[in-house]
Amino acid sequence: MNIFRYFEERVEAALGALVEEGGLPPGLDTARVAVEPPRDPSHGDLSTNAAMVLAKPAGAKPRDLAEKLAARLSTEEAVTEVSVAGPGFINLRLDPAFWVARLPEMLRAGASYGAGDLGKGEAVNVEYVSANPTGPMHVGHVRGAVFGDALANLLEKVGYRVCREYYINDAGGQIEVLARSALLRYREALGENIGAIPEGLYPGDYLKPVGEALAAAHGKSLLEMEEGEALKIARETAVEAMMELIRGDLAVLGIVHEVFYSELSLHRSGAVEKTLKMLEDKGLIYIGTLEPPKGEVPDDWEARPQTLFRSTEFGDDVDRALKKSDGSWTYFAPDIAYHLDKFERGYRTLIDVWGADHSGYIKRMKAAIAGVTGGEAEFDVKVCQLVRLFRNGEPVRMSKRAGDFVTLRDVVDEVGKDVVRFMMLTRKNDAPLDFDFAKVMEQSRDNPVFYVQYAHARIHSVLRKAAAEGDYDLSDAALANAPLERLTDDAELALVRLMAGFPRQVELAALAHEPHRIAFYLYDLASAFHALWNKGKDEPALRFILPEDKDATLARLALIRAAAHVIAAGLGILGVEPIEEMR
Repeated sequence: MNIFRYFEERVEAALGALVEEGGLPPGLDTARVAVEPPRDPSHGDLSTNAAMVLAKPAGAKPRDLAEKLAARLSTEEAVTEVSVAGPGFINLRLDPAFWVARLPEMLRAGASYGAGDLGKGEAVNVEYVSANPTGPMHVGHVRGAVFGDALANLLEKVGYRVCREYYINDAGGQIEVLARSALLRYREALGENIGAIPEGLYPGDYLKPVGEALAAAHGKSLLEMEEGEALKIARETAVEAMMELIRGDLAVLGIVHEVFYSELSLHRSGAVEKTLKMLEDKGLIYIGTLEPPKGEVPDDWEARPQTLFRSTEFGDDVDRALKKSDGSWTYFAPDIAYHLDKFERGYRTLIDVWGADHSGYIKRMKAAIAGVTGGEAEFDVKVCQLVRLFRNGEPVRMSKRAGDFVTLRDVVDEVGKDVVRFMMLTRKNDAPLDFDFAKVMEQSRDNPVFYVQYAHARIHSVLRKAAAEGDYDLSDAALANAPLERLTDDAELALVRLMAGFPRQVELAALAHEPHRIAFYLYDLASAFHALWNKGKDEPALRFILPEDKDATLARLALIRAAAHVIAAGLGILGVEPIEEMR
């Protein structure tokens, strides 16, 4: 149960009763009515703004309306106290028994706790990673990969039908460089001394197997071909090899995309021309001359007629060019066609996860998608800021094999998939993140992944001890029927309240497209559990296992077993495996 959503329904019912009595006019818009935790926990368990947002359209004073609504809500069975605060906020305090009654729900749900139907099966496309296939994935890709995957998990948790998509940038200048680099390694594989890798080509050793594969498949025949034909063969072989490498890199993070969409296939299908013809028919493309860029004007800038998209009609700062001076498409043109293709595949919600260096591209893409879909598509871009690697406070050296960067595998091989995934979500996506190899392996409260995993492992340690020392049925079904009324201590009830708030946290994180909220929540939950553990050390009567009091023991084992389920549910969203024993 999402307690906050449940009480929103109870507030709606109370408002409906007031309408029937003539205390409120019919037809009020209640969309802005919310039930949330009060800012000050001492004010109660729940707070609603209903009187504040409805007073003006109802022609009433907020405080007067709040008093009427409070009288109605005070009759709810679970409510023990109702108060009106300030100009009209209504605070509710709930019976502890109502909170404790949520534990059987958690025990029955297990790791699926927090799942909901908010999405109602709506199709959502989440495009993330989409790294150029020019080499192994580096640490700069890790954050966006983890963020996108966790976001997809989060949306699925609340009932959306998610497609995880990767856009292969296999057309353009960088792929040309890749092909030339592969041909150089091909000549090396044939025994030629190629010397130092020329400036502008990819220097990493990861291209040596590509050169060897070309030599094995074609012998010396590529040397005798026209350069264009040889480059085409090298390009296809190298892109295929790089995508295999990238899929493997993603697999070590537990990431699998359902769709890999080739930019080259987009060009070959004529989709770019078709899309721009559609925009032209809508009057959204014209030939014009742009104003010079603000600030310092580049030496090579020239005012010239260009093919432009009317992006200013959809909130952009300037209209945007679709063709370069040589007549080829800008990056913008195929990107419009690609996003239209997503829309035509049935996705009305499009989410792109981009690196920090693409933030200036957001306005034009939002404008283009609004134009090409007639405003029917919801488009959200989540920008992931840089990750800085350290070891004991010192910047980490680059990988020789990769050429000039630290690879994703370097990081995962050293600290493990789960540590990487959790740590990448310990900051909001648009804030920089520092990753220190030493600190992420510390066994301390300052290391969030350890602290959360330790809570889960501690719970299972207690359950193993209970199974060894006493005659307890520790199945979820049995614990759901434990005498939960024995849970009366403030710290126990605080833990229950926090766990009961998990479904709301999941919904809020999904609506905001912010999976880091789940990592934050898990740290708070772990803190509450560890606090209860420590309280039991100081007060023996509050220990989880009391051999002389079976009922209290079963109630507390039910409590912590439910806590383990909630932790596992949250870690599942993050793509992290919960640990039952720490070594």
